[in-house]
Amino acid sequence: KDLAMEINVGSTERLLRIIVGVVIIGLGLYFQSWWGVVGLIPLLTGLFRFCPLYKILGMNTCKR
Repeated sequence: KDLAMEINVGSTERLLRIIVGVVIIGLGLYFQSWWGVVGLIPLLTGLFRFCPLYKILGMNTCKR
C-alpha cells in the first residue's frame, strides 16, 4: 500500500484549517495554555494539504 502523502484537503478547507490553527495557537499563547499546541493540527494539515484521518477514512475534499 502506498504511504505517500497525497493531497486530500480542498482549497476552501485548507484556508479554514490554517485560520483556525492560527487562532487556536494565538489563544493558547494569549491565555498561556498548552491547549494552543492543539492548533498545530489544523495548521499543519492545512499547510501540507494532507489529513491522515481523511486517509484512514478514505475521504478526500480536494476537487481534482
